[in-house]
Amino acid sequence: MAQNRFSHGQGPTQRQLRVGELIRRTLSDVLLRGDVHDPDLNRHSITVGEVRTSPDLKVATAFVLPLGGAGAEDALAALRRNAPELRHLVAKAMSLKYAPQLRFQLDETFDRLDDTRRMFADERVRRDVEGDSPEDDDDR
Repeated sequence: MAQNRFSHGQGPTQRQLRVGELIRRTLSDVLLRGDVHDPDLNRHSITVGEVRTSPDLKVATAFVLPLGGAGAEDALAALRRNAPELRHLVAKAMSLKYAPQLRFQLDETFDRLDDTRRMFADERVRRDVEGDSPEDDDDR
């Protein structure tokens, strides 16, 4: 019986990673140049942190965040509203068989990074990481 090669729960293929990175760079360039004629979108300086593609490369999810995080919902709404034009501009700059449908989500990586930094700054955590807890003294 033939198995579906996408059902194993493995990570993305090398091709998905390559195409995702190419889309990320191209989308960043399009947003930087302000090629989309929407004042609401051009008002924001948007960072494209990552682009993940579906196994068939027909859907690309871009994780974005405006500079400083202010107005994130407005920027996301403007991106979603202009997704067809962005798709056209990205496809024109690339040589793929199909222009992927673009979806946009807020990039929460920076929030998780701040939470991790805050956690490591906690005195109890720092003591555990360094191995200077009182329990270690009893074991010696």
